[in-house]
Amino acid sequence: MSATHGSQDLGKAVLRIVLGVLILLHGIAKIISGPGHIVGMVEGAGLPGALGYLVYVGEVLAPILLIVGLWTRLAALIVLGNMLVAVGLVHMHQIGMLNKMGGWELELQGMFIGAAVAVMFLGAGRFSVGGINGKLN
Repeated sequence: MSATHGSQDLGKAVLRIVLGVLILLHGIAKIISGPGHIVGMVEGAGLPGALGYLVYVGEVLAPILLIVGLWTRLAALIVLGNMLVAVGLVHMHQIGMLNKMGGWELELQGMFIGAAVAVMFLGAGRFSVGGINGKLN
């Protein structure tokens, strides 16, 4: 293995672990506060409230899979779907807005979406439970 491949695997690990930890923190907050707010938003959009519980898949289970590097591409796809639903339900009115500092109002969501897409294409790398040739890694 060349130094370049080692650096690429380390970069993949950093990307997926940071994405996983940052999304997981949102999931932990939702565990603490309970599903009521999310279920209410989903019902307010005319969807079955039970779909609100999928936030735990997108913000707890999938991030844990990203952190450990198991079924990484699928976990990244789930995070991407979760973020797109969040933008659709909560942030659509901010799509074209800039914040007080001149940055995009949805830069955090945009970064999560971009990182999830990158992990989907890159996979977990060898510094993962699934290993470089692991299923869906």
